[in-house]
Amino acid sequence: MAQLLPLRAWRYADRFTENMEDLIAPLFDVVSINQREKLYENPLNSIHLAVPKGMDASLEASKTVMEWKSKGIIQQDAVAGIYVYYQYFRLPGEKEERCRKGFIAHVKAYDWEEKQILRHENTIVSAVKDRVDLLRATQIQASPTHGLYEDENFELEEYLDKAISQPIYEIEDYQGVREVLAVIQDGPVIRKILDFLSQKQIILADGHHRLEGAISYKHEKEGSSSDKKWKGHEFHLMYLTNAFAKDLKILPTHRLFYGLEMGQETFLAKLEEWFDVSRFLDAEELGTYAFHSPFTFGLLIGGEAYFLKLKVEKYWNLLPDLVPELKELDLVALHELVFHQILGMDQEKQRSSDQLVYERNFSRCLQEVRSGKATFAVITRELRMEEVLKVCKSGNVMPQKSTYFYPKAVGGLLFGSIAQDEFDYDYDAFFGKTEE
Repeated sequence: MAQLLPLRAWRYADRFTENMEDLIAPLFDVVSINQREKLYENPLNSIHLAVPKGMDASLEASKTVMEWKSKGIIQQDAVAGIYVYYQYFRLPGEKEERCRKGFIAHVKAYDWEEKQILRHENTIVSAVKDRVDLLRATQIQASPTHGLYEDENFELEEYLDKAISQPIYEIEDYQGVREVLAVIQDGPVIRKILDFLSQKQIILADGHHRLEGAISYKHEKEGSSSDKKWKGHEFHLMYLTNAFAKDLKILPTHRLFYGLEMGQETFLAKLEEWFDVSRFLDAEELGTYAFHSPFTFGLLIGGEAYFLKLKVEKYWNLLPDLVPELKELDLVALHELVFHQILGMDQEKQRSSDQLVYERNFSRCLQEVRSGKATFAVITRELRMEEVLKVCKSGNVMPQKSTYFYPKAVGGLLFGSIAQDEFDYDYDAFFGKTEE
């Protein structure tokens, strides 16, 4: 099944350990413009590798990587390991601290058709191209994607807990999350972890664009390093957590739409064909409303707020052959009815349009609509983990940006190189006796 390898990570030199909070950065697809500009002010922040600036951003990132290596700003660990990564956090209103436990390793960038890594949502075309360009130029991955494995009996947890007791870093990030990184370099323990995961499929939680970029780059490089058993361009940096862990939290991602051509009254009338539409008295309170019932949404438009409840039978009659795993999902109905049936955007146009924007922060949705920049915002419910697993295992995909796993991993704790001379290592030692 899924093939994993330990890695010789590149990390900031020891002299920067006390300043790691100033060197990490949010992932490329969640960092805000204001955050980005502030992080750019630090010439050593990892944002310069993850979201480089300039007319030829990928070239700038490539120059930065070479400079940091030559000056010893980042250094490669001499021994390969699996990097244990724990995130301690609280949700709003909670007193008890949660902990999401996982580890970072190299995972083979399987084609989707091989069904070793299962995806659950579509991607945005421009974002994939951007990630391929960056990987091609730098040969380094500045942040891991997030994958899930199923370990119902928590067999791996004892090894992870033991390692995390001796952390390399322990810092607080921009989310208020306590980030703790450690490493396992013990060969027999690594072998047990790799053996366990070799029997599992991986469910991709976060990082569809980065992994799709890695798959594309792998195909570009086919035929190179042909004499090597372990080829760097075939692997991808991933943070892996247990799908059965109780502290795996999914937050909703709302939809903003810009430049609606039809008038507000016409749009509301078209919505009423598919939804029961009722006025919501206080737009600001919509952000705290608990959407318990399936197929319910909030709508911000103009200076008003509405509650939408799907006319389920009419929707199901529209798509009688839709598989149950998708038919039962709010976001599939939302994208089919609002963006396809009403606004005329097919799935491909939804993936590539700059009119449709994804936003987790309710206050920002409210601000964008009230300012007149966005025409409307649809406020969505969070998905349940079991819904994501059902879709993955069915082989189908949800609309892009369907999930927001919280907390997000951060970039800059370590970097994974796929340059062959930096990737080479005696990985056979982690798999017992090699076959002749």
